[in-house]
Amino acid sequence: MIKDKRNIPFIDLLNERNRAVLVHSLFSSWMLSLIFEGQIFQYLAKGYNFAVDSIIIGSSAAMLIGLLLGGFVIKTKFQAKRLFLYSYPLFIALSLIFFFTPSILWAIGIITGSSISGCCVAAWGFYFKTVSKKNERIKTAADVLIISNILMIILNAAAINISPYIGLSLSIVMLVFAFMIALRLPSDYDEEYGNKKNDSFSISNLLLFFYLFIVILTINSGLMYHVVNPAFEHLTTLTSWYWAVPYVVAILIIRNFSKKMKSSYILYVAIAMIGLSFISFITLDRSASSYFIINTLMLGSYGVFDLFFWSILGEMLDYHENPAKILGIGLSANVLGVVSGGLIGNVFIANNLQGLNPSLLAFAVVCITLVLLPPLNKHLSSLLKGHTFLTAFVEMPESKQNREIDKLSTYGNLSEREKQVASLLLQGKTYKTIAGELFISENTVKYYVKNIYSKFNIQSRAELIDIVVEK
Repeated sequence: MIKDKRNIPFIDLLNERNRAVLVHSLFSSWMLSLIFEGQIFQYLAKGYNFAVDSIIIGSSAAMLIGLLLGGFVIKTKFQAKRLFLYSYPLFIALSLIFFFTPSILWAIGIITGSSISGCCVAAWGFYFKTVSKKNERIKTAADVLIISNILMIILNAAAINISPYIGLSLSIVMLVFAFMIALRLPSDYDEEYGNKKNDSFSISNLLLFFYLFIVILTINSGLMYHVVNPAFEHLTTLTSWYWAVPYVVAILIIRNFSKKMKSSYILYVAIAMIGLSFISFITLDRSASSYFIINTLMLGSYGVFDLFFWSILGEMLDYHENPAKILGIGLSANVLGVVSGGLIGNVFIANNLQGLNPSLLAFAVVCITLVLLPPLNKHLSSLLKGHTFLTAFVEMPESKQNREIDKLSTYGNLSEREKQVASLLLQGKTYKTIAGELFISENTVKYYVKNIYSKFNIQSRAELIDIVVEK
């Protein structure tokens, strides 16, 4: 019997990927509009002449801690789903605090909500890893960023132009829908999915370098929030809705044309856009037309960078046993950069430093990122090239795989057993799986792997893949 789709609940019509995207987007719209330097919170506070600077700094620090701890607390997909189902009702309760006059409860609500929100963002890494094919994660990241920011625009516009309590009420509605969809998320998790930690590609140094790059680059975001935005506060209606529009448009463009674009070129263009935005901020007046120019350049570039961060982190998820750690650590760099930029901007404003302009500091940041970009791109290209080949190798016909292994074996003078181990390594199999297939112990597998790496004078599977690619 065929069911009439008109009688099936909307949630049940969504596939796993779309459910995961909607859950995180709905939750993120609440987080961005209220908890994390949100316009709803700031306009509620403004109505009471309530100072929020210290609370905002505290919320950012709590968010940072939550992102970092998420990967250590959440270790399975089941735990991630359980965190969502426990947290969203708590977030609804915390949101209700802001219908009352300011008190210490406001600070408690913001700090508590921010720390748990950070854990939720990191935990979503499990769904980010499993709901999309490896080459489709950039689209999943783009969809999350686009939907969450469109919803945030709606919430902010309602709070600023109608009433902050309307915006607050709508944000709670977002959480209710997020909870309803989260109930239908799958919670199964195959512990053999991906490589285990002792067999993963070596990404520690790369992740550290990538982290530094994100922190330095997003300092400009903090400067923008605390220096550029206040300069256009008089354009309330325009800034309430247009602020994130260039961000969304930039992500939408890259989402649909990402396969035709070279990432390094896009990043250079985005860095140039930041430079032009700060030149415009220095030279132009504070009219609506100037705001369109400055905000379009600046937020468009941030859209490029954010999608770049997310897509690279999406690729890195396959190199570690716990995707929550990778996503949490990576996005904490973004928060740290924003906080650092905001603190620097506040120093400029509070001390009225003569002869110095935040835009000059922004140019210095642009120069540093231009220096860091080439080596970062080289390391990322090497890592992802290896991963691309690994996927391609698995999909090769067995006869072609054997030819590749024969060439590798001859080149490295491998023994028959080393040849077998190398073949299974190139198929992306774990030490435990290799041991089972060859009926040997894991320690013996490690012994053969050590011999293979020694013969090629390498230290990781990624380097072994590079040898095959270059041969």
